[in-house]
Order: sequence, then structure tokens, then C-alpha cells
Amino acid sequence: GTLLNVSVSDHGWSDSLLLSWDEPEQGAEGYSLALSSLESGTPLQNGSAGPNITSFWFHGLTPGTRYEIEVTATLACMETTSQTVTAQTRPSPVRNLTLSSSGSSDVLHASWVHAHGQRDGYHLALYHSDSQTLVRNVTIPPNTSTFLFDGLLAGSEYALKVSTQAGSSQASTSIHQWTAPSIPAQLRLSPGSSTSLVASWVGAAGAAWLHLTLHNLLTQMVTTTLSARRGLTSYTFQHLHPGTQYWLGLSATAGPYTTEGPNATAWTYPLSPGNVTLSGAEEQSSLQARWSAPAGERDFYLVTLQEGADSAPMRNISVGGDNSHVTFHGLSPGKQYSVQVTAVAGPYRASARSTAAWTQPLAPSGVSLSSQGNPHSLHASWEEAMGEGYVLALSPVEHPAKNTSLLRGVTNCTYEGLRPGTLYSFEVSTIAGPYTSTPRRITNWTYPLPPEQLTLSNEGHSTSLRASWRAAPTGSNGYTGALWETKFQEQVRNITVGSNWTNVTFEDLVPGRQYILEMAAMAGPYQSTVRSATDWTYPLAPTGVTLTNTQRPLGLSAFWDKAAGDVDHFHLQLYSKSHPAQRNITVGPNIHNFTFLGLSPGTQYFLRVTVLAGPYRSSSHFATEWTYPLSLANVSVQPGRRPQELRVSWVESGGGRNHLVQLSVAESLSIIRNMSVPRGVTQLDLEGLVPGSRYRVEIISQAGPHRTSSQTAIGYTVPLPPLSLSANPVRTAWALAVHWETPPGQRDGYQLSVLEEGSSAPAKNLEAGKDSTNVTLAWLQPGTCYLVGIWAVAGPYRSLPKNITGCTVPAAPTNLSLINTGSSSELYTCWNKAPGRRDHYRVVLYSLSTQSREQVQILTPDAQNITWSHLEAGSRFAVQVTAVKGLFEASSTNVTQWTHPLAPANLTLDSPSASTLQVSWAATRRGAEGYVVDVYNTASRSHVKRMVLSGGARSHIFRNLSPGTRYSVAVRATAGPFHSSTSNLTHCT
Repeated sequence: GTLLNVSVSDHGWSDSLLLSWDEPEQGAEGYSLALSSLESGTPLQNGSAGPNITSFWFHGLTPGTRYEIEVTATLACMETTSQTVTAQTRPSPVRNLTLSSSGSSDVLHASWVHAHGQRDGYHLALYHSDSQTLVRNVTIPPNTSTFLFDGLLAGSEYALKVSTQAGSSQASTSIHQWTAPSIPAQLRLSPGSSTSLVASWVGAAGAAWLHLTLHNLLTQMVTTTLSARRGLTSYTFQHLHPGTQYWLGLSATAGPYTTEGPNATAWTYPLSPGNVTLSGAEEQSSLQARWSAPAGERDFYLVTLQEGADSAPMRNISVGGDNSHVTFHGLSPGKQYSVQVTAVAGPYRASARSTAAWTQPLAPSGVSLSSQGNPHSLHASWEEAMGEGYVLALSPVEHPAKNTSLLRGVTNCTYEGLRPGTLYSFEVSTIAGPYTSTPRRITNWTYPLPPEQLTLSNEGHSTSLRASWRAAPTGSNGYTGALWETKFQEQVRNITVGSNWTNVTFEDLVPGRQYILEMAAMAGPYQSTVRSATDWTYPLAPTGVTLTNTQRPLGLSAFWDKAAGDVDHFHLQLYSKSHPAQRNITVGPNIHNFTFLGLSPGTQYFLRVTVLAGPYRSSSHFATEWTYPLSLANVSVQPGRRPQELRVSWVESGGGRNHLVQLSVAESLSIIRNMSVPRGVTQLDLEGLVPGSRYRVEIISQAGPHRTSSQTAIGYTVPLPPLSLSANPVRTAWALAVHWETPPGQRDGYQLSVLEEGSSAPAKNLEAGKDSTNVTLAWLQPGTCYLVGIWAVAGPYRSLPKNITGCTVPAAPTNLSLINTGSSSELYTCWNKAPGRRDHYRVVLYSLSTQSREQVQILTPDAQNITWSHLEAGSRFAVQVTAVKGLFEASSTNVTQWTHPLAPANLTLDSPSASTLQVSWAATRRGAEGYVVDVYNTASRSHVKRMVLSGGARSHIFRNLSPGTRYSVAVRATAGPFHSSTSNLTHCT
């Protein structure tokens, strides 16, 4: 037979096969094709192609299936040649492929919906995205739809390729996903210097990025933020404040996953104080230490007083970090001291020392000058006093004595008109000739007058009082006094000072207490009458003054500590810069807290506590605090003017400085926007968002350090409509395949409406998933046009619609008949009306007996028959009826029929010899398909011979007949099942 060289290809389609073949050298009248299942042998589709056609498409096949196809060519003279080939359709890829870590750091779970059609199995290839290395390469059975990849690297991105395999073909789908990051452990933060901190951690390979945030705990501000790639295990933070506590937070990120890690706190080393000195103070037996504050911060200073050359610690005093001096009172006179000042910050210290200094020594006590009964000698003695040594001097009295001569025998003398409170010296020398003996000297005093204009004043000091007076007009050799407490009527001080003193300061007194000073002048062993004066020490200001917020009820609680000393009562002053009115409260000396109610929310208040003692008062520093703001009401989130926008609005409830609008993606709760708006603004437009996404909005009212959150509001951005919408008919079914492209952004799904054109029936609605890009509208009417609308849906909002009109393929006519009504020139065609709609019928009549041109008739969509006339007698015809709708057609199967032939003409008989009979005739018009010649014996009326001849025969000779016998002959023209015969003609051999 003739080889057709049939080849099969799919051209990338999974549900179609294209057959191609070579046309036979002698040509072909047409081709028929039969497709059946290779496994079951069940016939599935038939097709045909006319001459000069060398290819044919089979559509609507099952992906991944093996088929057997037979191509049969019809040659001339009704001969045929066939060739059978096998082919397999390309498999279809899997659908809804997902790859999820479920929060795991070393596992990814793959799942999918099985590919449509048949397959031999699945091949899975997992790649590590950074290194582009193949991590897993597995082949699994065709019924498996999940697979677990374990032992993966934490915090890494992987790419999965799933291939559906069928024979030598495959169809692939890919997806990317991250494993969750692992948290670095053993986070340590330690000081590197006074301006640097060294952070280190272990296990940093399990995260794509590490995010470090360093907070200054003193200022509560972020000092440094750092994002580091995988593998970094330490970092040094530079340019920090000395002596400051910092907090370091660490989080790990990989793709969409972020995991909070450990945190640590540490201090930078403090700097040591500079220029430390120790020098004498104004007060007796006191030393003052001074230093310059170094850069940076510190918690406090520890000041250590050291005694002697061996620097033995004697006193420790802690003072605030902003102090630069301290005074040591009540030290031993005439001793050597040094001081060490230590800056303390957390667990760290930095010290500096001063040079040595001395206290003022006291004069020795117990000094006596006595003659011991000896006029010629004086005995000086005293008690030991601290210091390096003694200076002894014996000096004469203020004025030199006047010499007076008396006669021998005088033993007494009275001197009148002397000054009070004055020391007089009397010397007696014996004169004998030119020699004078060493004088003997004795002293004594006149009685003194009392001091004048005695006053007692605190001069603003809380632990000291200064007494001052004017010296008496006549002489004295000093003053003595006693200081009494009026509260307990106790004597607390005794003083004795020289005659050149006009003031004295009493130290280490009780703050806020009333004292009385009694004072008299001295001259030798004698004292004047007493003068007195009174005053209060200055009270100490309260310490530890704080304001604490109370949220229910709205108010502020004041707390304070009573300082040392006496207090008559406390006076509280509360005010706000935003309100003119202030609160003034006076409470007793034993009350140390008070709560202010009825305050304005979200307002900053200032408090000063004043202590009163006698006529004096002392105030604390101002303490400040904010009342809690009220939360916002009626927070709503509505779509903006564009799909990328949201409008947030609210109603203010009072109080607060500003509002912090926090926007987060509703599913992940991670904050993606932080926007601060001032008080008074009640709406905010958010731009640059993802269309069709669900967002969560929370508004925080801020007042000082306090925040109050509103109720969370949920809103959607309007989704974008689908792109590139198309609706194409499915040729193997009365359906429409609707395709579109995914628009940017997110959505919950799609809504479609299908409306039959020209119909009053309501539109049909259906839904599609958010990841869908196509849907097939089945069970539609054939040959009918539909208006298809589609919207993207997100929450309660829909995108603008996209509309398109698509028409289904019309149904092919059925029960086609081509009937010969007995005529040689007419044929009658009829068929059943196909369901659905169409524009018209196209009916084509083909002549199979001649090469004459086919006849085409266009009929109305409701026509069901047609009569063909003026046809060739004795010819074979084929008819096909095609339903046409727009560009789409559906044809019936071909039906053939013959017209009646015409009887041959001019029948003649002749006997060329004794046993032969020659029959001749002429064809009428085109002739017939063939001729049948019958010979009968006229006498016996028996049938003698029959000869069947082709349509081209015009004569035939019957041999071996009986000589001299009369025969009757009839010639019939045949066409298919029909024939027409001539009348019988007789003749003798």
C-alpha cells in the first residue's frame, strides 16, 4: 500500500494532538481519521479531511493519555490505504501548589492539587536559592499530593519545582518559600571602653538578617539600629555616653518571618572625676572636697575621706552624679586627711585622689601661769593638743609699766581711775646701786561691761546660726555664750571667744528649729551681765517629691519625704501651663502624700512642695507628671479615592499631645506604618497600600509617657479589576472558557455574572478563588452569546467590573437524510433541528460521480429540509448541513444518495455468427453507474445469461449461444440501488 508517513505532535498543548501526513503520489479523494484509547481500545473521536488536506487536529483530549490513531486515505477506484500510529498527550501541571514552613526552621511542607488527566508520577526538585544548589531530587507516585522536606537550613529561601511526568513529556510548576529563622543564643553585652559596648552572640547562621537595636535607658531613646547579614557574631557600638546603661534587643529575620531574640543590658565604663582637691572650709574642723565632673553619666559619686599618711578610710559619703563638692564637718583638729572621689555607674567605678590637707589646730588647753608662791619665778603648763609642734612665747602686757619711786618703808599703794576689763601687770625690782634685779610680774583684771546689739540669724542656712554683736566700749578679754533649744529647753552649745571676735557660727543644728542665745563678756575670771537673741534655722526642703498617675479615678497622687529637722506644716502647689487655675493645699507635718482629683485628662501638671518653719519656708524642686489621655472614639477605616488608599477618621475625646496611627496587615499583625498626627486632626489618608488587602488600624493617644489605645478598626482597600479578560468557546462542549490575568495587589476572590443575551432571565452568579485565572462556564445553550462580567472582591468591596461577550459553538444538526423520491433529477434533504441558537444553516451538496462544483444553500436558522433539483441522473451525491454562529460552525455527518438513472437508448441486436449475439446501446445524458444486460430464451422464457458492465460500456457480445435461436434482450442502467431498463428486443442467432 501507499505509505502516508503519519506524524503526531502536540505543539505544547495538553488536550490536543496534531496529525500530519504525506499526500499519496496519485492523490486521494479524502481522509478519515479514528482516535481510540490505547489501553481500552474504545473509539473516542472520528474525523475526516478532504483532498489536498494533510493535517488534522484532535481537541478535547485528556492530558497525559496514550491514544491510537488510524488515518485512512480514500484513493481512486474506491481503494483505501491506512496507517495506525500511537501518541501521548502532554501532561498538565499541578494546581494550587503551596510550600509552607508552618513556623518551623528546618521543615518545608509541599502540597498541591493533582494535575488534570493522567500521569506516570511526579518529580520534585528542591533548590537552595542563595547557593543555587539542588537539595532534594525525588520522584513520587502519581497519587501523592504532599511531601515533607526536612533537615533544611534555618532562615533560608528554597525554590521547589514540581513536574508532572507522562511518558517523555512533563509539565512543571515552581514556588519559593523560606524556613523560619532560628534565634541566636547567649547574647552578651559588655563594655569595651567608656564610649563603647561589645555585643556578641552564638548561632547566627540560622537567620538571613539580624536586627540589633540599642536603647539609651537614661533618655529612653534608640541610639543605634543595625541590620546584619547572616554569619555576623559580634558588633562593637561606638561613640556612646560614658557611665550610661544601655539595652540591646536582637531579632532574626528570614523572608516574611521575624522572630524576637534575647536582650541584654550593660553599662559603659564611667570616667574618673578630674581636678580632685581637698581644702579647708569656713567652719572650724571642716574640710571641703571639690572635683570637676567628667564627660558622660554616672549614678552617683562615692566620696571617701582617708586619715593619716596610711590613708585609712574614715568616712564614706554618696552624692548625686551632678554634684561637684562635699564638706566634711566635725573632723579632728590638727590632723592630716586626703579624699578619694569615685564615679559609680552600674557595677563599674572610676576613681581619683586628692593631695593631703590639714585641719586647723586648737590652742592647748589647761594653760596656767602661776607663781607657786615664788615671786621670782613663773611656771607655765598646758595640756597636749594635736599638731606638729608648739610655739611658746612669753610677752609683756599691752602697755609697759610706769616706774614709780617710793621711799623705803612704804609697802602698799592704791591706784585709782583704772579701765574696766583690763589686765594690769605690777613689777617690782630692787635697785641697789647700778644693778637692777629681774622684775617679778603679776596680773589681774577689772570687771567687764556686757556686749551690745546682740543678734542671731540663720542667713539662709538650715543647720547653722550666726551670732553677731558690737564689742563693749571698754575692754574685755573675751566672750562666753550658751545656745538653747526653745522646743525642749535644752542647752546645746557653749562658746568662749576672744575679745576681737564680733560674730560666731553655730553648726550642725536641727533644721527648722527655734534657738535662743545668751551671751556675756569676760575679763579674766569675771563675767558681765547676760544679753539674749532668738531665731529659727532655715527648714530643709522636702525630698523625694513625686507625682504618680492614677487612671481610675483620673488624678495625680503626690508623695514626698520629710527632710531632717522640724516642720510646722507643708504647702502643696499644683498647676498646669495649659490651665490658668492652680491648686494650693496645706497639710500637717506628719502627712507625706496627697491625691489631686478632678484633673484634666492628657495634661502635664507641675507640683512644688514647700515646708514652713517659723517665718521661713523652703521649697522642693518641681515634680511633673501627665494625666492619662482618653482613648479616641468612633475610629473608622474606609477606602480612599484610589485602590491604594485608606481614609482613617476618629472623634477626639480630650487630652493628649498627639496621636500615633499604627497600620498593620491584618493577617500578620506586624506594624508597617507609624504616623504621628497632632491633636486636633481627626482624619488621615494612607497612601501607597496594596489594593484589595485587609488592614488593621489602632490609634494611640499620647500624653507624656502615657499612651491610651483606641479600639482596633479593620478596613479593606478596594481591589483592582482583573486584566486581559477573554471568553472563548470550548469546542467539545457547550461551554465558555473565561480567562483573565491576575491584577496587582490582593483580593479575597472573584465574582462572575453570566447573562444570556436577548433573554429576560436573571443573570447567573458564581465565585472563583483569589488565585484563579480561569473558569469554565458549562451547561450553556449552544450557539448562544453571553455577557460575562467579573469583579475582584476584597471584604465588602468590589473592583470596577470587566465585561466581555462570548458565544458558544452551535450544535450540529442530527438525523440528516438524503432521500431519492423516485426522480432522476431531484433529491430531498431533511434533518432534526439542533438545540440552541444559530445564525443560519449552510447546506452543501457534493457530486461524487462527477467533478462538478458543489451546490451551497444558506437557510434560515429554523429550516429543516431542502429539495435539490436539476441534478444529473444516475449520479451519486453527498450532503452536509452546517450550523453557523458567528465564526463558529458545527457540521453534521455526510449522507450520500443516488438519483435514478435513465434507461439506455437506441438498443440494437446483431448476430455476427451462429453462436454469438451482439448487443449495442447508447447512454442517455451522462449515463449510469453501470449496466446489466439480461438474455432470455424467447421460446422457453428462461433466463440464459446476465452480464454486469461498467458505466463506460456501450456494447457486449454474448458467445456460445444456440444457433438459430431467438433471444430476448433487455439492458438496465444502474445507479446505486436504482435502475432503469429498456424494453425487451428480440433477435435470432
